[in-house]
Amino acid sequence: MASDAAVSKEGLVIPLIDFSRFLHGSPEERLNTARAILHGFQTAGFIYLSNHSIEPASLKRAFDHSARFFAQKTEDKLSVAWTTPRANRGYSAPGREKVSQLQTEEEVEKIRNAVPDLKESFEIGREGEPGYPNPWPAEGALTNFKGEMLEFFEECRLMHVEVMRAIAVGMGLEEGFFDSFVDVGDNTLRLLHYPSVKAEVFKINPGQVRAGEHSDYGSITLLFQDNRGGLQVQSPTGQFVDATPIEGTIVVNAGDLLARWSNDTIKSTIHRVVEPPGKEGIEYPPRYSIAYFCNPNFKSHIEAIPGTFATEEEKKYQGINSGDYLVQRLTATY
Repeated sequence: MASDAAVSKEGLVIPLIDFSRFLHGSPEERLNTARAILHGFQTAGFIYLSNHSIEPASLKRAFDHSARFFAQKTEDKLSVAWTTPRANRGYSAPGREKVSQLQTEEEVEKIRNAVPDLKESFEIGREGEPGYPNPWPAEGALTNFKGEMLEFFEECRLMHVEVMRAIAVGMGLEEGFFDSFVDVGDNTLRLLHYPSVKAEVFKINPGQVRAGEHSDYGSITLLFQDNRGGLQVQSPTGQFVDATPIEGTIVVNAGDLLARWSNDTIKSTIHRVVEPPGKEGIEYPPRYSIAYFCNPNFKSHIEAIPGTFATEEEKKYQGINSGDYLVQRLTATY
């Protein structure tokens, strides 16, 4: 078996897949694993990957640095503040971003004011992109932060390439079909902190969440969770189902641009972060997660993938530039 179920409820089946069988397996194991990955994206939009290429020590360092970054004084964090959708780098204070499925700034502003997301984040983009430098915190306060974050960024970039290769193999394409679309690394590493919060906050405001219902924008997202829980994925019945953390795994979900690229044969599924499962007294502890948002190279022109349509009339979307699409989506979010 290439996979078991990590989640199975309300018609939502998220497979747990041993990624080492694609990375290091026999030709038959690689093909079966690739097909399991593709099937998971086509049916659930989400998969869990075990035995992947991200080193545990590297992941621990990333989480440790994240905790130290968010423990800084507010003014120090604001000194590296997020600026524009085109740059998409830097610190966002609690309430700054409101993730949703809404398309306009005006619609987002209404719900941001009513029910702000209970999180703060720090975005790191590709280092060396002309005109858009990463705003790094002062080295004295966070020793080795920049170097180790860039190393982790690169580990995740290489994993993006491998997952896209698996999708290609699963679709019956050449393994390297996506390589020239994802080799630049126009991705975003996001450190996330959901501060401790009193349980009564969720009771006083029934619509309160830590991160609102949304789909991701790019090709895939690599999500590294701590053990607190709270991530939920929308099932085919419309109910939200807990995507419980499984130690040593990465939750990977398809984004809107990959769904579009696949002519909607791959799903970009709605998800959110809510009040943690189980009751922990009067206050919930903080939650940390790290998301690596993967995108096609910003210069790439995205057209329906061969094999996802029989005739030109079956193409659901016009071709689009990857970078322009992502800026358009981010503009409505902040």
